[in-house]
Amino acid sequence: MNEHLKPKYTRILIKLSGEALKGDSSMGICPEVLKQMALQIREVRDLGVQVVLVVGGGNIFRGLQGSQNGIERATGDYMGMLATIINALALQDALEKAGVPTRVQSAISMSQVAEPFIRRRAVRHLEKGRIVIFGGGTGNPFFSTDTAAALRATEIGAQVILKGTNVDGVYDSDPKLNPEAKLFKRIHFMDALKNQLKVMDSTAFSLCQDNRMPIIVFNLFKHENLKRVVLGEEIGTLVAQ
Repeated sequence: MNEHLKPKYTRILIKLSGEALKGDSSMGICPEVLKQMALQIREVRDLGVQVVLVVGGGNIFRGLQGSQNGIERATGDYMGMLATIINALALQDALEKAGVPTRVQSAISMSQVAEPFIRRRAVRHLEKGRIVIFGGGTGNPFFSTDTAAALRATEIGAQVILKGTNVDGVYDSDPKLNPEAKLFKRIHFMDALKNQLKVMDSTAFSLCQDNRMPIIVFNLFKHENLKRVVLGEEIGTLVAQ
């Protein structure tokens, strides 16, 4: 650990999509991707930053897609929440193998594998140097894990949401389809909404805007990007008031 490195943030929430865990596979969890993520997160935690994670479940099951295939929407959403627990446990395993103490808290009661979500307990874990992984979304159908991230970040007093993706930030169009797409370095909440930029879903976005919670969208898969963001470098796109 470099003693002179002073992080800009002391408590952060990292939002990971389930798709981020699958690597080059079409579904499932890639052990190598898990290991690399764990090492990046450990680097940030070793700077003295308190870290919470919210993970999606799209690499295993998406409730919305299930409902399009005939599964009742609420049932599909609960199935998706269970997928996030699988991912949370996988992340916990990878982090603890990297020497980082962690706790998984679930919005759905399952005491054999995870603690219930209790805000004060989560904050206490952070104060003791543990990383807390929130699984199970909000515990309610019809809400995304983006909304869970916005809600939990506000509840535990995070200073910023770091949304790790496989692109460099927020663009005015899809950079994979349009090589001329423009990357925004900073954008206001209202402009992102007006231009229908896909940062988070509208419910999550409204929560962040109402609670003045900044969001940084960045490429998690570039070496040391997470650490650089936490140290205050202008990586990715800042969405703020």
